[in-house]
Amino acid sequence: MTVNFQYVGVDVSETLSSFTKEKLEKLFNRYEFLINAAVHFKQDEKDHDKGKICNIELSLPGPRIFATSNEHNFEVAVRETVSDLERQLKKRKEIYKTH
Repeated sequence: MTVNFQYVGVDVSETLSSFTKEKLEKLFNRYEFLINAAVHFKQDEKDHDKGKICNIELSLPGPRIFATSNEHNFEVAVRETVSDLERQLKKRKEIYKTH
């Protein structure tokens, strides 16, 4: 499992990286066809209510899967993004089963 982190306009956080890696490990363990993940953390200065953006892109055979969320803190954004990814992966796994 390879996870690449990129922090755009945000200080690098080891706790946030380990939290995200822990959430992604569950996906990597459940879906063996995953290759790697690219995680981007950004802060939107204009959005005062939320503004913490988490983008995750998963590489796997076929088209890549991408999800993003904008929340009031990064941990919630990571949970939402991973939840969206899991929904997409379930659909993709059904496609693999039919072929």
